[in-house]
Amino acid sequence: MASVRGYFYPKTATGRSSLIPEPPWHYSGDLLTIEYRTDPARVRELLPEPLELAPEDPGAVALIWADWQSCGASREELLDPVRAQYKEAFAVVRCSYRGRVYSRCVYIWVDKDFAVARGLHQGYPKKLGSIHLTRSHPYGPAPRIEAGARFGATLAAADRRLAGAVVTLREPSETAGFVNGHPMAHHRWLPAIGKGGGLALDELVEAGAAAFEGGQPWTGDAELELFDSPTEELSRLTVHEPIGAYYRQVGVVWDGGTLLESGTSGAE
Repeated sequence: MASVRGYFYPKTATGRSSLIPEPPWHYSGDLLTIEYRTDPARVRELLPEPLELAPEDPGAVALIWADWQSCGASREELLDPVRAQYKEAFAVVRCSYRGRVYSRCVYIWVDKDFAVARGLHQGYPKKLGSIHLTRSHPYGPAPRIEAGARFGATLAAADRRLAGAVVTLREPSETAGFVNGHPMAHHRWLPAIGKGGGLALDELVEAGAAAFEGGQPWTGDAELELFDSPTEELSRLTVHEPIGAYYRQVGVVWDGGTLLESGTSGAE
């Protein structure tokens, strides 16, 4: 009998072709976060059972752009940058499960296939998109991390613009926001192979950083536009009231999650 290896597809005799390595996964990134309030009903419609709205500020949303370098335990991807560098943009809300507040990613777009695969494993609803954000640099015309620095960010998918933002830094901050500040409550879903067979995988899981370090957060003012698309629904999270905007450089380690319950989401 042939033996095949690899943490994820494709599994081969050597395992070298696996799209992603075994955790832990290490991330270094620049994050641009814009928080605002939307209609809580639009958040509620994205929370399958048994999740409920957060008891406080239930309409709060964080829209986050991130420019990442990532790798497995060997760190070898950092010396083969096409396997390490990617960008993403994602929308996070808060929810409640058994009296505890969680963050939950409801939409997310990335620009590399390995990032999609990691998201499927973690319960992030990742899709491919085109994501760009201004990079800081200490020389030339690029913005420094200082008062008055301006950062732009764009998101598109399927050739349509979904979001555009400009953030102007104002001052150092004690926080980088609150919406994305809890452990994540995500669902892992996989339809059964038989027609009408429901879900072969139906799990509510908790996940968070196994380790975290971060630079000085900065806060500022944001201009944010959301655009309609025939294939995306980000614009349903309409901007009713701005909360804040933040810039921060971070390092994160992800090393697995915890099963909260299975077979109860009622997803179709």
